[in-house]
Amino acid sequence: MGQRIVMRTGEALVEGSPEYICAEPEIIIGELDGPVGQAMAILVGDQVKGHSRVFAILNSDYQVKPATLMVSKVTVSDARYTNILMGSVQAGIANGVLDAVRAGYIPKEKANELGIIYSIWLDPSVLKVEKVDHQALFQVNRDATVKVIKKAMAGEPTIDWLLEHQNSIEHFFHKLGVDGQL
Repeated sequence: MGQRIVMRTGEALVEGSPEYICAEPEIIIGELDGPVGQAMAILVGDQVKGHSRVFAILNSDYQVKPATLMVSKVTVSDARYTNILMGSVQAGIANGVLDAVRAGYIPKEKANELGIIYSIWLDPSVLKVEKVDHQALFQVNRDATVKVIKKAMAGEPTIDWLLEHQNSIEHFFHKLGVDGQL
């Protein structure tokens, strides 16, 4: 079945317009019979109010492979937010996982052996939007999912790239804080 994938990590950012349409997933990918599978089982069995963990699905009764457990970075306390997160965002993530398999970033023969813990952020400002662009939210989450899986599986960025570019990259919110904008 190929080389064992014990644990890989990734982070990505895909932004759309307007501002609430963005995705910044952080993921861990690994074998279900290893530490990632154990962490997934614990997360599913230890639900926390406001931070429910759910599997990425195409629709009820159609869970994607590799099994992908969504964990919200934001406390969910509003029904409208829940419906957007468990609707357009979840569908985008599910489709992105399958796109990543189709593209070969995740070996198809490993799809039943791997699990993904997917830390998801949906901008809470979406609640202030009168007419949410659900198609754009779907697409940005689909694109971000493919991007983060590709980066995780390829080990990107590499340590050499990071060391070479360390002094030319500035954290966006740090810069805002330094300039007095936050």
